[in-house]
Amino acid sequence: MKLPTPLSFDWDEGNKDKNWKKHKVFYKEAEEVFFNKPLEIFEDPMHSSLEQRYVIYGFTNKDRKLTVVFTYRRNKIRVISARNQSKRERIIYEKNKT
Repeated sequence: MKLPTPLSFDWDEGNKDKNWKKHKVFYKEAEEVFFNKPLEIFEDPMHSSLEQRYVIYGFTNKDRKLTVVFTYRRNKIRVISARNQSKRERIIYEKNKT
C-alpha cells in the first residue's frame, strides 16, 4: 500500500491524550514514523469492520520503534493507536525492512 502525498494528519483530541497516557507516545512521535524509512505497512482486517485499518511498523527521529494503527479519513491519516513495538513486531520489522 502507498501512503498519500503530501502526508496530512487528522487527530482526534482524545487519541492524542490516550496514546500519551497509555503508552507514553507523543502524537508528533507517531507522525514521525510515517516519514522515516524503512517502514512496513499491513492491512488490519481483524479491526476493519467499520473502516479499513492499517498497521505501520517504523521508527521515530530518536530511533524509537513504534507500531501505529491508523485509517484514512478525507485523504488524511487518522492515528488510532501508537505504542512501542512488541518483541514479535520488532522481529517482523527487522526481518522485512529493506
